[in-house]
Amino acid sequence: MAVVASVNLGKARHLEGAGVTGIDKRPVAVPVFVRAPGQRPDGAGSGLVGDVVCDRREHGGDDQAVYAYAREDLDWWAAELGRELANGSFGENLTTSGLDVTGALIGERWRVGAEVVLEVTKPRIPCSTFAAWLGERGWVKTFTQRAVPGAYLRVVRPGWIRAGDEVEVVERPDHDVTIGLVFRALTLEPELLQHLVRVDSLPDEIRDRARRRLSGAST
Repeated sequence: MAVVASVNLGKARHLEGAGVTGIDKRPVAVPVFVRAPGQRPDGAGSGLVGDVVCDRREHGGDDQAVYAYAREDLDWWAAELGRELANGSFGENLTTSGLDVTGALIGERWRVGAEVVLEVTKPRIPCSTFAAWLGERGWVKTFTQRAVPGAYLRVVRPGWIRAGDEVEVVERPDHDVTIGLVFRALTLEPELLQHLVRVDSLPDEIRDRARRRLSGAST
């Protein structure tokens, strides 16, 4: 059974080399309300009430309302890096257990607990803030090569979530484009870009980027 191992919220803090950021997310023991935050940059930022998104030009918004990462993948990284990685260490809102996040299809829907429905939208692309937060030399390259990016989700039905809630995949679209495939297409395997343009549930910015790159135009 797939479950939410923890719900993680961040507060604004100054991070050397990155400025003010909300990437430092910690598990909370209370239920958290999840809702669609609105479009960037004018919306609420995060889909989780009480969570902070500092750079709303690049982060948060309806297509990046919730970020999920698998506990199993954190465990792999912990062994690889030789350090403990608590839930929330990658800045994820939901640390999951028993769920293949990298293999999730774009547009598939998860019911979380009794109320919330989330839809898989896109992978996380590593940035300088993530690198500064982890403090690992060459982190962006290392993370990219591993190609286990975690998934952003939009909120289809709002409601309350808490640690221990079951996560059930309730809808899977009729295509084979996964979080992992989109990530590899956008980073190290551009030959996969052709698969992205046909997936309507991908955010427009991703599909447009794929079209431009396929046509040879500048990204």
